[in-house]
Amino acid sequence: MSQHNGWEPQTRLGRKVAEGEIDTMEAALNSGLPLKESELVDQLLPGLEDEVLDINMVQRMTDSGRRVKFRCVVAIGNRDGYVGYAEGRDDQVGGAIQKAIDIAKLNIIDVPRGAGSWEDRSDRPHSLTHRTEGKAGSVTVELIPAPAGLGLAATDTVRKILELAGVENAWTKSHGNTRTTLNLAKATYNALENASQARGPRRTRPDEPEEVAD
Repeated sequence: MSQHNGWEPQTRLGRKVAEGEIDTMEAALNSGLPLKESELVDQLLPGLEDEVLDINMVQRMTDSGRRVKFRCVVAIGNRDGYVGYAEGRDDQVGGAIQKAIDIAKLNIIDVPRGAGSWEDRSDRPHSLTHRTEGKAGSVTVELIPAPAGLGLAATDTVRKILELAGVENAWTKSHGNTRTTLNLAKATYNALENASQARGPRRTRPDEPEEVAD
């Protein structure tokens, strides 16, 4: 069995990737096998970019006093149809970012893209295939296909996630407490995931992050 940078696969999907039986991310996501190893994402999607969207200090009272942790919100993508999102917590900022990146790889989805309108003659996918919506906490984000040349009519957080997914043109609407970067980012990811699921069966996710109230 081949090893990748010392990675020894622990799961069926990991072994199939290491042995070359599954050699695309699309095949991995469609395999029906749970994605539990971030290393196989590194192998199938080299050159993923990551974007830290939010860093927050979270304080918790314990028996031994106040404990401070950092919570980082991260999006990753290859700017060509694949995007992931996660939150990570750690005592150190760097540790929280790395945890979030690793979890985001396990949450990677394949975003269906196409031309933004029927009169659009573009032969390259640059927008969404259909309108989609996602929710997190009090926030709802709606993503709407747009023709080439419009760009991304979106707030900074939403725009960064769409760019990582390879969506270049879209209208967006958001409602609720959109100042909460965490819920705004999560609602955007959920909208893209809903678009992804509309195309096929939902795959098992290793960790469903809990909703965060505003």
